[in-house]
Amino acid sequence: MAYNPKKMKIICIGWNYLEHNEEMGRENLPENPVVFIKPDSALLKGNKPFFIPDFSSVIDYETELVVRINRLGKNIQEKFSHRYYSEIALGIDFTARDLQRSLRQNGSPWEVSKGFDGAAVLSSFIPLEELKNRQNIDFLLNKNGKTVQNGNSKEMIFSIDRIIAYVSQFFTLKTGDLIYTGTPSGVDKVEIGDKLTGFIEDREMLNFNIK
Repeated sequence: MAYNPKKMKIICIGWNYLEHNEEMGRENLPENPVVFIKPDSALLKGNKPFFIPDFSSVIDYETELVVRINRLGKNIQEKFSHRYYSEIALGIDFTARDLQRSLRQNGSPWEVSKGFDGAAVLSSFIPLEELKNRQNIDFLLNKNGKTVQNGNSKEMIFSIDRIIAYVSQFFTLKTGDLIYTGTPSGVDKVEIGDKLTGFIEDREMLNFNIK
């Protein structure tokens, strides 16, 4: 399904895997999905290289399953959420961690640490009907040939359907909107010269360099 990135929004979910909460030192699990937004200019597609920005010395990768909304919806009931997406992709939510920490310490909004150009890597999409079980989707990230993140959709604190229902209370979901569904444990920084490859089940979805 073709879509115009200038007419879509990127909705991201934080703290959606137990072990990631633990590795980041969070003691209390969220009661509802933690939501933030990236601008469409953050998209990085087609396995183009990611260039480490000058304003940060600690850029972390966060590998996530991404769904694309396929119809208009508002105040969607969870039992109907599955009707609003039919494809899944792999994405990376790049985070300027040093900038984010500094902004948090000052009590300031931290969108710039998450929404900068290239901070939302996105693969091509797979029809969910081609996967064995849409509620049990394996995905992983390799850095320089070594697996650094390994997750499964069933490990989410809030399922994709729950996320869609919750988010649609606040934002009208439109065709083409993207939802990044959160990252498992294993988050770490990238360096110039690294190669990242990502998989959904046995399909290579991402293969790009850090420059």
